Amino acid sequence: MASILPAALNGGDSDRVLKSMDANRYATKKTIAQGMLDIALLTANASQLKYILQVGEKHEFYTLMLTLISISIILQIAQGVACIVLANFDINKEVNHKIANLVQNVSLGFNLSTVVVNIMINALEVKQMNDQGSGFPGSLIKEE
Repeated sequence: MASILPAALNGGDSDRVLKSMDANRYATKKTIAQGMLDIALLTANASQLKYILQVGEKHEFYTLMLTLISISIILQIAQGVACIVLANFDINKEVNHKIANLVQNVSLGFNLSTVVVNIMINALEVKQMNDQGSGFPGSLIKEE
């Protein structure tokens, strides 16, 4: 089995790279990437809400979709608030560890709930097909 860090064991340039890794920089980049994904999900939910409101009660699952999309947006806002609260704790102080851990777990619960609700939204989302066909190659075959 190949070693993950063969150059680091022998010294050299890779050893300097490992020593210069900054955990805070990594965490910052990870947080920014997660924030971008959260914005994308909120934008998708807003688009779905607009679609449902435009179609109205003609949509097969209008009430359910409207409810699920609203719940998803509320959960995302709650998760954002939990993250803001969490950012205000100094985790270098022992007294803040328990409450910060609790808020982190609540935030994770909001995140998991948002994922489940959005899976349900996407499973129920029915886009109307136009009269030209489904777009699959088989739809080009004419029946005689």
